Amino acid sequence: MCKECKNKKPYYITTAITYTSGRPHIGNTYEIILTDAIARYKRQQGFDVFFQTGTDEHGQKIEEKAKEAGVTPKEFVDKVAGIVRKNFDMMNTSYDYFVRTTDDYHEKQVQKIFKKLYEQGDIYKSTYEGLYCTPCESFWTESQLIDGKCPDCGRPVEKASEEAYFFNLQKYASRLIKHIEDHPEFIQPESRKNEMINNFLKPGLQDLCVSRTSFKWGIPVDFDPGHVVYVWIDALSNYITSLGFDADGNHGDLYRKYWPADVHIIGKDILRFHTIYWPIMLMALGEQLPKQVFGHPWLLVGDGKMSKSKGNAIYADELVHYFGVDAVRYFVLHEMPFAQDGTITWDLVVERINSDLANVLGNLVNRTISMQNKYFNGVISNPLEQEDIDKELIALALDTPKRVEKKMETLHVGEAIDEIFTLLKRCNKYIDETTPWVLGKDEAKKDRLATVLYNLLECIRFSAVLLSSYMPETAEKILEELSTSERDADSLKEFGMLECGHTVEGKPEILFARIDAKEFMETLEADRKKEEKAAKKADKKEAKKEDAPVEQIGIEDFTKVELKVGTIISAEKHPKADRLLVEQIDLGEETRQIVSGIAASFSPEDVVGKKVIVVTNLKPVKLRGVESQGMILCASNADDLDIVTIVKDLPNGTKVS
Repeated sequence: MCKECKNKKPYYITTAITYTSGRPHIGNTYEIILTDAIARYKRQQGFDVFFQTGTDEHGQKIEEKAKEAGVTPKEFVDKVAGIVRKNFDMMNTSYDYFVRTTDDYHEKQVQKIFKKLYEQGDIYKSTYEGLYCTPCESFWTESQLIDGKCPDCGRPVEKASEEAYFFNLQKYASRLIKHIEDHPEFIQPESRKNEMINNFLKPGLQDLCVSRTSFKWGIPVDFDPGHVVYVWIDALSNYITSLGFDADGNHGDLYRKYWPADVHIIGKDILRFHTIYWPIMLMALGEQLPKQVFGHPWLLVGDGKMSKSKGNAIYADELVHYFGVDAVRYFVLHEMPFAQDGTITWDLVVERINSDLANVLGNLVNRTISMQNKYFNGVISNPLEQEDIDKELIALALDTPKRVEKKMETLHVGEAIDEIFTLLKRCNKYIDETTPWVLGKDEAKKDRLATVLYNLLECIRFSAVLLSSYMPETAEKILEELSTSERDADSLKEFGMLECGHTVEGKPEILFARIDAKEFMETLEADRKKEEKAAKKADKKEAKKEDAPVEQIGIEDFTKVELKVGTIISAEKHPKADRLLVEQIDLGEETRQIVSGIAASFSPEDVVGKKVIVVTNLKPVKLRGVESQGMILCASNADDLDIVTIVKDLPNGTKVS
């Protein structure tokens, strides 16, 4: 370790680990951008930051998805973990460690943690009977359901009964309540704290199911191999296992240095797990609790939650393709309120780029450096004493780092960025007040012009140094154009650190060009149509097969077709084809994925729970990139389509003949 790092105060910050069930959208990606901004800011403030993110790779849903894809669970999560990491790298995030819950050390420590909790009486064996949501991997009571469905995701739940181990949460509930009340900063925002205490802790905690026997893709309970460790003990433990936590007490250097975490950054939908289950686990292990858990709001599309199944998801790589990395970072960081949900739409992104990035920031940098080149061949000087109007601008510049710090201390990141843009807007007003283009016409006022431009360039430097936490590439470009080496937080303690005698860049780069909103939306629509056209072309190929003349067959041909009764347990829209639904169908001894061309007549919600007849011995095929392992029987005419269903409640897997 370097001497400099030894003298810095450690700061440990984490994101929730991403579940490896598929490609993350911008709503998922927002979290790591937010965490990265905080981590970068803390580094700039002189902290020794350890920033961790990663992937959650076990569970029933992944086991099922891997089976549907025809690969092993490990092959499946290896691929998705690669996609997640590529997405995070694309957004220029500066994480120090990327954990995977399939890492050997993590798995071994989870087994040791489970065994320790069992041996000290915090975990016991019993039978679980209740309601289970597979997508969320959560158990619920009847009273917790909303309209009979999962309160988190709104999908149907299934009755479940299996032998399981349980964690005695109630044993630690009163201790946790006291900790939360004694540490008001522990759960943020404040509204989330009240929700956890009043809705979960005070009414009384149910013991937590912490093992499963109905699937195999998980960390085995080493003293009872029929069980795998259930998701929350597995996933939550990553925050300490990655640092070298050892359940036997032989902790690694990183753990001794960085734990407890300064802040866990998570989505508000998993706050209960991080502020109730996780602290109780740590109490049972005899370890310190994290200093703070921040449950950030959601990024909505219009007025609805972003979801792949709804077909309204916007992806980070799409946004970057059109707008660039820093424009996307700016938008999601600036537009997300502290405690309320934020909104993203394509036209809103264009509006913010034009108003804030092109007009306020880009225009200021471009015209200031252009004037410095025009009037002084780019050479920086500051020959005169400051006038009153200059002193007002300088006072704001010196105060801005303090204002940003105050907002960042409470994780009001969007408001911190507002403080920087307040300075930038004041610079634009200062240009209008001092009229440098008029000063440039009078040789006797050249010294005054040089001082005015110096004040602008120094304010731009202040802004760029502060923006480096939020828009690192843009900040670097600006500082390069200024040809300055004064780029750290200490250089903002006094005004006038921009080096005189240096020469700014000859021709400033256009940081953010204005976007014609109408032209952009037309381009976006044209791109969408190209995608739809390609999809329809692929669909027509499939349709040709369906329209081929029907040949008469003998009874021996019919007996080759295997038909079975199944229940559709989940469904979602095909990501690349509007007319297709992707269904998961319970066939008794197995669950299959089937892609059906019924989306014009049925929504995903319409088909869940239906008893259908499935052709089970068709060869698997890929329809627009998604594998289909059979076919459901339907009836149709020119005007309508219906699914062939079973009236009686025959067991799934019953043969039809």
